[in-house]
Parts: sequence; structure tokens; C-alpha cells
Amino acid sequence: MSITVRAIEEKDNQALASLIREVFREFGIDRPGTVYTDPTTDQLFQLFQTPGSAYLVALENGKIIGGCGVYPTQGLPAGCAELVKFYLAAETRGRGIGLQLLEKNFEIARALGYTHLYLESFPELAQAVRMYTRAGFQPLPHALGNSGHYACTIWMQKDLREKAEEIEVK
Repeated sequence: MSITVRAIEEKDNQALASLIREVFREFGIDRPGTVYTDPTTDQLFQLFQTPGSAYLVALENGKIIGGCGVYPTQGLPAGCAELVKFYLAAETRGRGIGLQLLEKNFEIARALGYTHLYLESFPELAQAVRMYTRAGFQPLPHALGNSGHYACTIWMQKDLREKAEEIEVK
């Protein structure tokens, strides 16, 4: 396995948008009020030129197999960014690649000066939600900020100032 993680490039836009929409169809969450219909999904490179943001792509043998980013979503509390557009191709899940992306995004968020990361998800993405919980994300009773993704029903937040613990992969 030859996995490379690097910053997003403009040439990645189409492959990432296709991957994200494929995951949404796979889990039956391809509906309005999600990243599936969000027009920024087709222009991720441009979106992540926003100050205070970063996006990483994972490639296996040169093919994009996933991505994850940190974004200063409007309306979030001071010091908080959103963990966004975190998706992996079906055939690559369960190999630790998602955890690698997650940990690198924690490092990036801290380097950008964030103290907390917020995320939105769905019950259908239970495997991902379990990983977030193991990584220290805590459930929230409601959404934070103005992501525009009103269909999400799971909201979580992680305090990046907490002592890093070894994340157990199951």
C-alpha cells in the first residue's frame, strides 16, 4: 500500500466531488441540506483558499481515495473550526487511512490556532461517528455555526487542548 497525503490541488476538484457524492449515495444520504447538493463541493480547491482553512487529500498509487479538511465556518465560537468534507472510498475504509487524515487535521487545526473542532454527521455514517468518539469528540445537543447543512442530525466537538491520547483503531 502506497498512501500519500498532501494538500489539495485544483486538479483534485472533480475527483473529490465524485468521491463525496458516491459516498452520499452509498449511505442513502444524498439529499438537500447536505454536502451532496452544496455547490462548494465542486470547487473544494477554491473553497480552501479561505484564510484559516486547509484540506488534505489521501492518494493510493496516485488515485484520490479520500480527503478531510478544517474550515472556519461562519458563526462558530471563537477558536473553533469545523472538520469538513471527510470522506473515504469504500474499498479503503478500515485500514487506518481515515485515522491518519483525522490526526493530521488535528495538527493543522492546532497550528492554525484553533482550540476546538466541530463536526456534523449522520447516523448512517455510524463507523465514522465511532471513530470521532474514540478520537475525543463529544456529542452536542444542537448545531453550531452556519454550515448550511441543515439535514445533519449529529453534532460533535473536540477540545484540541486536551492531552493527546493514543486512539485505538478497531
